[in-house]
Formats: sequence, C-alpha cells, structure tokens
Amino acid sequence: MKRLLTGNEAIARGAWEAGTSFAAAYPGTPSTEILETLSTYDKSNIIAEWAPNEKVSLESALGASMAGLRSFVSMKCVGVNACADPFMCMSYTGCNAGMVIVVADEPGQQSSGQTAQDNRTFFKFARYPFFEPSDSQEAKDMVKEAYKVSEMADTPVVVRITTRVCHSKTIVELEDRQEAEPREYVKNPAKYVPVPAHSPMLLEKCMGKIDGLAEYSMATQFNREEMHDTKIGIICSGVSYYYAKEVFGENASYLKLGFVHPLPIEKMKSFAARVDKVYVIEETDPIIEDAARLAGIACHGKDLLPNRGELLPDILREKLLGIPAPAANIDRGKVLPRPPMLCSGCPHRGLFYALSKFKDIMISSDIGCYTLTTGEPYHTGDAGICMGSSISVGHGFQKAMNKKNGSTRVVSVLGDSTFLHSGIASLIDVAYNNSNTVNIILDNRITAMTGHQENPGTGFTAQGDAAVEVDIAAMCKAIGIRHVEVIDPNDLSAVTNALKAAFDRKDESSVIITRWPCVLKKFSDQDKREFPNMFKDKYKVKSETCVGCRACLNVGCPAIAFNRAEKKALIGNSCMGCTVCAQVCPKKAIVKE
Repeated sequence: MKRLLTGNEAIARGAWEAGTSFAAAYPGTPSTEILETLSTYDKSNIIAEWAPNEKVSLESALGASMAGLRSFVSMKCVGVNACADPFMCMSYTGCNAGMVIVVADEPGQQSSGQTAQDNRTFFKFARYPFFEPSDSQEAKDMVKEAYKVSEMADTPVVVRITTRVCHSKTIVELEDRQEAEPREYVKNPAKYVPVPAHSPMLLEKCMGKIDGLAEYSMATQFNREEMHDTKIGIICSGVSYYYAKEVFGENASYLKLGFVHPLPIEKMKSFAARVDKVYVIEETDPIIEDAARLAGIACHGKDLLPNRGELLPDILREKLLGIPAPAANIDRGKVLPRPPMLCSGCPHRGLFYALSKFKDIMISSDIGCYTLTTGEPYHTGDAGICMGSSISVGHGFQKAMNKKNGSTRVVSVLGDSTFLHSGIASLIDVAYNNSNTVNIILDNRITAMTGHQENPGTGFTAQGDAAVEVDIAAMCKAIGIRHVEVIDPNDLSAVTNALKAAFDRKDESSVIITRWPCVLKKFSDQDKREFPNMFKDKYKVKSETCVGCRACLNVGCPAIAFNRAEKKALIGNSCMGCTVCAQVCPKKAIVKE
C-alpha cells in the first residue's frame, strides 16, 4: 500500500515497521510530529512517551535498549545540546537491542532561532554512524536500516533530517510491522559503566565500530551513483540532492550519499575521476567537502556556496550557473508592518501588559510563545538564550546588579513545560544561593508553542492515559521558595498586585504562577471544572463612548482593530473574552456583548 506522508510521519512508520517497542521525545519543531505519530500506533506494541527533556528521553531509550527492546528517540537540532552528556557517552557504551536517534536540523532557522547548527559535525565528533535521507521514502527506509546497523555494530545510529524533509510529503510504500525478537539482558558493568578502568577499552571499541563500517558504507544502496553528463559531477546528501537535480537535471552526474559517516571515500574518488568538475552540495557545514579535499579530490563547495541557510534551487542557479533568481515585484507601500502576536485570548497577554508598565526591571525570558512579547507592543524581553535559561540568567544578572549596588530588579519568565524541561535546577540555584529575583511560571496547562503536547504538568501521557500531574506550586515550595502565589493572568489588578508584592521583597526571591489554559487547547474535564467561565463571553466597543485613544491597541490583541476614518476601535469575531482590553479602556467603552 502506498501513502503520501511527510518525512516525520514516514520516520515514525519506519520505526513502527522495524518493531520498535519504546519511543521517547520532547516536542520541538520540526521533529514534533514523529512522536505524535508513534503515539497513535497500537499501545500494546509500542510505548510512546513525552519526556520532560531530551536528556531524559535519550537516557530512557538507552535503558529500553539495554533491557533488550528496540528503542527510538527524536529531537530538534538544539535538543542535541540538551542531551549532549549522555549522547557523548553512549557511543562508547553502545547498546543492546537496536537504538535509533533522529535529529531534525534547521538550516533556515525557521523555528529553532537560537542556532543554525549542523549537527553532523557533532555526530562525527561523538563518533556516531549516521544516515541522511532526501525524502519520505528514504526516511522510512533509512530508519529501518539504521536498526540493522545499530545491532550489527553495537552502537546507537543517528538519522539526520532537515526541515524540508520533515514537512514535505512524498509517496511512501508501506509494509507490515516486523516484530523484533527481544534480546536478553546480560549484566555487564565493563560495558555500561565508563569509569577510568573501563573507558580506554570502550574508546578503542568505539573507534573500531566506525572503522568497521567503512566496508558497509562502500556497499550500501544508500550511497549510489547516477551517471549522466560527465562534465559536472555532484556529490550531495539529504535534500540537497533534490535541489541539485532540479537545477542540473541530467546535465550532471550524481553521487548521492545517504550513509554519511563513515564516508565511502574510495567510491568518492572513483566518481570524481570520471567527471570533469566536482561540486559538493550539502547543508550547511563542509563535512563531505572537507573529507573529499583530505582524500585529494579537487572540488568546489563552500568556496562558491554559502555556509549558512538552505541551499535552495535559486541559490544553486545563481552561485553555480550565474542565473539570478527573478526579483519579486512587491509594492512595499501596500504591505502593513505586523509584528508576531499572541493569539486572541492568550493567557500571557495580561501578564506582559502589566509588566510593560514597570520601570527599571530586566526581563529574562525563555523559549516559548511568550518570546513574542520581546517586540511591540510589550517590549518585555531582554534575554532569551535557550530552554530553561531564564531563571539562571536572571539570577546571575541580579547577583551582579546587587554587587554594583544597582536598583534594577530581575523578572524571569518561562512556561510550565519549559520549567519542567530544565528550569527546575535553575530555581533550585535561586533558592540555594539566596537570590532575590522575581520568577514567573506561565502555566497554560499544555506545551503550547509546539502544538499542544502533553507534559508532566497536564495530567495525561502522550498516548492519552491519565497520569500524575506535577504540582508546580508545591514543587517551588519544596525547593525552598517561601513566597509562591498562583494568580489568574487575565485579572490585571491581581497581576499588578502580585508583581508589586514581589518587588517589595528586596532580599528574597518569589514565584508567581499564572494559571489559565491556552485558548487553543482541547479542554479536559479538569479544565472545565477548574475554569468554568473560560472563553464563554465576547466583548464589543460602544462606539458612542469610544474616544479613539487607542489604549486598547496596547494590549496587542489581534481581535482589536482601529477605524482610522471614524477614529474608533472595534473588536472582531476572534474575541475570546479574556477581558484585558476592557480593563485597560479608560472610558469603559469595551463591554460584554
């Protein structure tokens, strides 16, 4: 049977068909849909879990592999940073049953804005064999093959994908699930405990595994030649293969590399010897190009092509053929500037509107929907480094400011899922080292920005089973924070009073938890009981009362517009009745319908 699948869906299908029994991930674009898809398969055959972070998911997958079941883990590019410690170690220890790690890189930084890292550099550094598919069919096939390589070489195997492969759809041939025979667990501390007495031997074995796969790299069907016109020869990997094919077609020959580490060096030499000129096309670091040059292959790559961003066909045409892309004819005068906005009814709006009114504060933000408040109209984000960084960055800033005898106070903000991901340790640091930061946890009852995945604070697992719900307020108190307050973020008075009280505590830290569901969330029975009046009302503007002061526009709600001709505000159908604009209006011109 054939189906049209995204790369993410195809990867999940490949893991399923390969007999995977355990899968774990933390949601993050562009990889999120992989675990989501796996969670829809029969629970009697596969365990699919959202983990609190990528480190935990990777370690859990290794544990399942050690126990003898095929395991799987997926993450976005910066997720590799979060799990770097176990990631580096597992190439030494190896595994038992097959273990596959899927990493979704983003050369164009469409959503992982912090970095554009090419994790192939890291995989090579950490001594992992890895595949790089070009389309959905290859994504599925390479995941299945990766399990075979993993069990053959006693190592986790990486499949590296990029945004275009994750989200593009191609035809995929579906096959039945082949149950993998469980492997016996044998106690072996010398393999899984890399203390100095064992580590030199583990390193020797680790390096031997990569060397031992050189013959496989030469023979695998995923490293193949396509000989056409020999004036130009293109060595490429991943989606760059299709970009090159779109530009050159049969006017060039191709060495398409799907198994990228270790590289088939002799095959690369043979291919280069049969063409007049060699281009190496890859996103984004010159991993293949550097290896080709070291092997004595004369080639062009990053001397002509950019080393950042996606190598889209228009770029290849311009850089390699001298054909510039046609310029788009856009009348900029007709395009109104529109900053990214929080959704109508977003529970973060009231908090950040209130925060914007305070002076002499530094707001240490984090990774989530609230990152959008850095710009207009709130301007409430001074830093936003990585997942869970807001509290620790804020702590360091506050300690330094106190030492300078400065008056600036720090407000650290992060979401509930982000707090559970990696913010807990930072809050422990705040309590332990007697900080006086104001820390705000935005509990919108879901992992919102990546598409509403469950987390340990929502009460449900990835497969929909009821679960223990972390009590964030109790956790903060257990850490040692004495002042913990839970508020409704739509109540501007409550928000302002909570902030003022926190700022008045000059020598102590505080935690404010804003608890209100994301407007787009599928509401659970618990949500309906706890928030019985949520999103039931809509508001309108009484035009006879409105004086056109535009104060309501400062709340940054997309439901609010302004009629310039009549100089009146108006509210559209997307209003969710959060009441923030009504509380802001000085003339009380915004009322419930």
